[in-house]
Amino acid sequence: MVQLYNLHPFGSQQVVPCKLEPERFCGGGRDALFVAAGCKVEAFAVTGQELCQPRCAFSTLGRVLCLAYSEAGDYLAAIEEKNKATFLRAYVNWRSKRTENCRVCIRMVGHNVEAPFSDTYKDQMSIIEMPLSEAPLCISCCPVKGDLLVGCTNKLVLFNLKYQVINEEFSVLDFERSLIIHIDNIIPVEISFCVGYVALMSDLEVLILKLESDPKSGESVNHQPRKTDNPMKQTEDVSHETLQLESDDFVICQKPMELLGEKSSQSGVSVTLESTGLADEKTKYYHVQHLLYKRFAPDISFCVFSDDVKLHSLQLLPIYQTGSFTSGRKKLSQEKELLSLFCFFSLPHVGYLYMVVKSVELMSVYQYPEKSQQAVLTPQFLHVIASNNLQCFTVRCSAAAAREEDPYVDTTLKACPPVSMDVCALRIQLFIGLKAICHFKNHLILLTKADPEAIPERRESPKRLLSRKGTSGKLKTPPVAEAGWNLYIVDTISPVQLYKEMVDYSNTYKTAKTQSCIHLLSEAHLLVRAALMDASQLEPGEKTELLEAFKESCGHLGDCYSRLDTQHSHLALPYYKMSGLSMAEVLTRADWVLEDGLQKYERGLIFYINHSLYENLDEELSEELAAKVVQMFHVAEPKQLPHILCSPSMKNINPLTAMSYLSKLDTSGFSSILVTLTKAAMALKMGDLDMHRNEMKSHPEMKLVCGFILEPRLLIQQRKGQIVPTELAAHLKDTQPGLLVASVLGLQKNNKIGIEEADSFFKVLCGKDEDIIPQLLVDLWEAQLVAGLPDVVLQELFFKLTSQYIWRLSKRQPPDTIPLRTSEDLINACSHYGLIYPWVNVLISSDSLADKSYTEDLSKLQTLWWKKLLPELCHRIKCGGEKGQLYLSSLKVITFCCLTSLPIG
Repeated sequence: MVQLYNLHPFGSQQVVPCKLEPERFCGGGRDALFVAAGCKVEAFAVTGQELCQPRCAFSTLGRVLCLAYSEAGDYLAAIEEKNKATFLRAYVNWRSKRTENCRVCIRMVGHNVEAPFSDTYKDQMSIIEMPLSEAPLCISCCPVKGDLLVGCTNKLVLFNLKYQVINEEFSVLDFERSLIIHIDNIIPVEISFCVGYVALMSDLEVLILKLESDPKSGESVNHQPRKTDNPMKQTEDVSHETLQLESDDFVICQKPMELLGEKSSQSGVSVTLESTGLADEKTKYYHVQHLLYKRFAPDISFCVFSDDVKLHSLQLLPIYQTGSFTSGRKKLSQEKELLSLFCFFSLPHVGYLYMVVKSVELMSVYQYPEKSQQAVLTPQFLHVIASNNLQCFTVRCSAAAAREEDPYVDTTLKACPPVSMDVCALRIQLFIGLKAICHFKNHLILLTKADPEAIPERRESPKRLLSRKGTSGKLKTPPVAEAGWNLYIVDTISPVQLYKEMVDYSNTYKTAKTQSCIHLLSEAHLLVRAALMDASQLEPGEKTELLEAFKESCGHLGDCYSRLDTQHSHLALPYYKMSGLSMAEVLTRADWVLEDGLQKYERGLIFYINHSLYENLDEELSEELAAKVVQMFHVAEPKQLPHILCSPSMKNINPLTAMSYLSKLDTSGFSSILVTLTKAAMALKMGDLDMHRNEMKSHPEMKLVCGFILEPRLLIQQRKGQIVPTELAAHLKDTQPGLLVASVLGLQKNNKIGIEEADSFFKVLCGKDEDIIPQLLVDLWEAQLVAGLPDVVLQELFFKLTSQYIWRLSKRQPPDTIPLRTSEDLINACSHYGLIYPWVNVLISSDSLADKSYTEDLSKLQTLWWKKLLPELCHRIKCGGEKGQLYLSSLKVITFCCLTSLPIG
């Protein structure tokens, strides 16, 4: 059973001042309501909190059987009946009709409007008549493009919305019949159409198709009129065998069936396309893709058949790309980019919601507490009417659309409640005598009638009900209007107001530590998400409120997942990130749980803090909060304590407090070297050099390097995007430079730090400008050559080392620290440095080279030059190319320097 919350999604209500009992009604964009009664349609203005007022009225050809409004094109389409014949008409430019008796222009579809009549068309309503070879049964308007789809017996007819350009300042709305979709064995009772997606429904069957415009994806479309026999002949042929078995004693029922994706083409329903549009048509559909076929079996009880076995309320609901509106020239509506599409249909006691864009998937099943009569789906809710109540259910459309729109959802960066989360009922509101419902903007339009006897609109014999054959879908003439009916406008309250009520309601579950708190807060989050996605419906200033509510809801969900010990406790991290809360604010609002007198910290909070401290956030915790974090990890995750203390956010931790917790650690089972290095860093922070030295001497140098590889932040940290050497790194620079260089090299080889980051680290550590190269960085480059690196990196290294040797030789600049390796060390350890030829030694021997550092640099340059660079440079000169002359000049200059020991320049 669906969980029920006693919330208040419905606000004020008012009565529509209709003169006659409504037979059909629908919303008209953002500010209008159309009500059809008898041979007349009344339009009412519905704006804000003001009372509903009559706007205009116009006569129809006959009684209205079906009514549909299109915001794209701002037109009203209607199926009308007169003298047992049905007609399809579209009412355009209806806003210019001031009085009921003012002139109206009637024209046939496709009729060319001459320029002299343009002024007339500007100021009066036009009626476009669209003749069909068969009687229209149902209609649907595409909410994006305004195209009109018409359902007839065994076929659908598509009329594309177009504009006849009269002159530069004026265009006239018109239609063009572009496509006929022949569908055998199903007679549509309801249809829905949205940017190429077609849903049609009979009494017990639902079929969803997609019209493809890519000619390479399927077979070409027939361009010749299709020959058809009697409209019912093919249907009768299919059921012929079944009908032979039927008798007065028994009937044959088909099994229920659900086919998804390509399998739905095996349903036995034949679909073919016949193109009737012009060759230069912008959008042409070439083939059809089957998405869903679902067939239900009737519920047979004592051989009594009623409307209980019939489907109702077929609807395609689009959700658009946020902020992707593009206005087209001469268009009355902004064209929208489709993000997700959902299909809803319902039996009297259960409703089904499918996602149908990238994949066809059943999202939710709605079990109604009472027999339903009609339902409408919105991005936020599903509204269902029974005979005496109005039900409001939650939906998962925004959850599915969020995952389509943002690839970072369901990562450590962002989260969203799952599509599979159980739906719930927010309210079941008593409403006597409900008969029909429609929705537009934030309004529900409800028709009530006190008469408890419902007049069935479609009733057949049991035999015909169970076969694929349907009726023509005609509605029987209603009884004479009686007293006791009303047409209401019920406003739904603002999303922010309902969100606040849901949050207040969730507080009742906080102390119970159940999933109910998460469930209701997730519903509140999805409500705000859906409102933000439907930005076109927002009032000025409402988006700012919604964004604040969105962040607040993320904070509430983060609190829940950090507080409750669930399998999804890791979601605390992305929700807290989306909330915009700082780590200090999260720690301040966290619940510190006591169990049996002992402190307990839940997994969600530990997971959030651990990841936040690893991400080098530019936030420094206070000494008090840092001590609290250390205490938390000492209790919950003691192995992570050394890593936690190395975070830049823990800069203000009292080193005495840190040392006390480190001393309590049992190092068995995980790396003791990491604890040793952390203690050494804390000892430096306390100024205790003896303790620091003792800790550093407790392990050999290679183990210390391994410790730095396990936690690079012992040496290198980042703050506000800048590399910052630690106090321990600065101390090692002066006391153990070889260990420091070896550790950075180890970080590079294990991909813990990049080449440019290592260069920047040593420049910042040695306090050098960007153009000055410290000797420790040269030591690192030489160590990289010894360690062996890929060829691409080697070429860069040769260039950097050669440039530095030459620069120091030319400037007579000694290194700022003693080099870690001599030229002899490099020759012995690295194949890239070679022995100098004896004749070269004779040429460069001179008493003037008394400076040892100068001699050492020159020796390194020559060993590297004769072994590696000279052969490479000669090879490149030999190959020629654009830089051949440059290489030749470099060869002359550097060789002259090496042979004469003179400065270059």
